[in-house]
Amino acid sequence: MNIGEASKASGVSTKMIRYYEQIKLITPAHRTESSYRTYGDNDVHTLQFIRRARDLGFSVEQMKALLALWRDRSRASSDVKAIALEHIAELERKAAAIAAMTKTLKHLVSHCHGDDRPDCPIIEGFADTLEDIGPGVPSKFGLANVV
Repeated sequence: MNIGEASKASGVSTKMIRYYEQIKLITPAHRTESSYRTYGDNDVHTLQFIRRARDLGFSVEQMKALLALWRDRSRASSDVKAIALEHIAELERKAAAIAAMTKTLKHLVSHCHGDDRPDCPIIEGFADTLEDIGPGVPSKFGLANVV
């Protein structure tokens, strides 16, 4: 099948398929005499694997490791689990950071009158400098210097 058909079957865009070939995440496709890429069922299965891993937020490096483990029938499941647990920890760190940003922004929004006056705690909170609020100390609007 051609790249468009492989894209449709796998759910991975043609642009990403080319990119994955370029960075050697997948092996380069076979080429016809006229240099068109051709893909088989195994290629599509690999692309589907990558799509699922990407949908779960795994990095390219993590996907390389997972693909290598997937292809290695003598792999230890503990190696796969270690990558997944590392990724879970990373996702939880990101979720905590997003929750903190949301809390701070909600605090700023709750102190803004949202009227025609120029005073705005949101803008003032953004304008606080790190020197104004010291490490770990919340500013008057709830922002903290978390260096």
